[in-house]
Amino acid sequence: MQPRSQSIESRIQERFGRAAAAYAVSPVHRGGPDLDAMLAAAALTGRERVLDLGCGPGHAAAAFAPHAAEVVALDLTEAMLETGRVLAAERGLSNLRFERGDAARLSFPDASFERVTSRHSAHHFSDPRAVLREVARVLKPGGAFLLVDTVAPENPALDTFLNAFEVLRDPSHVRDHTVSQWCDMLRAVGLEASSLGSFASAQEFDAWVARIGTSPAAVKGLQALFDEAPEEVRAAFGIRGQGRYDFRLEFALIRGARA
Repeated sequence: MQPRSQSIESRIQERFGRAAAAYAVSPVHRGGPDLDAMLAAAALTGRERVLDLGCGPGHAAAAFAPHAAEVVALDLTEAMLETGRVLAAERGLSNLRFERGDAARLSFPDASFERVTSRHSAHHFSDPRAVLREVARVLKPGGAFLLVDTVAPENPALDTFLNAFEVLRDPSHVRDHTVSQWCDMLRAVGLEASSLGSFASAQEFDAWVARIGTSPAAVKGLQALFDEAPEEVRAAFGIRGQGRYDFRLEFALIRGARA
């Protein structure tokens, strides 16, 4: 059990440090239609500087690098960054560099990047509004922030179920926000918000818990939560099976544009 005093940032570094190798080969993170759509929405010309927040082992950063002048990949967890450096070197991506840093306290000057991205990591932001203020600050005029993350349903009961099982699986999880919540937060920092689409992602229970190293006790709790879920919840998340499950999560692609 995690100490109550341990910060979210410490939990992220501890859990994802152990999980770096698994995330390097995870099919969900290596690619998919959400990453393809994200790259298309960036509309890169080859002249842009790109900042990728919460980069993990660098799958999104590596996808952007061949189309950009430079990509800076930022993460809290050094093991993820080291894994990303190896993968980038294997692909010959000399314009991709990895830096350790906090997305809520960026070290870059104002108006440093044409694009800022974040894929599959924003649910770990302990203060997403602080992160978005930093995004707006480092974006150049005319630049854009592209976010892909798991999103909660707008229905409050389904939202509660999703975030309950997410934090049980991974105590470093903070929150899957709804699309409307992300758009409201983007507008609050002065960015023009738009939703560019959603993507259903099939999940297999054993691989899902193994990837992050969920404890045996938490796995039992998740099984009980899934087993006892009402039919409308099972239908909403496509939950099938007993004890071991297939289910689905929804990712959304959201843009915040700077005037």
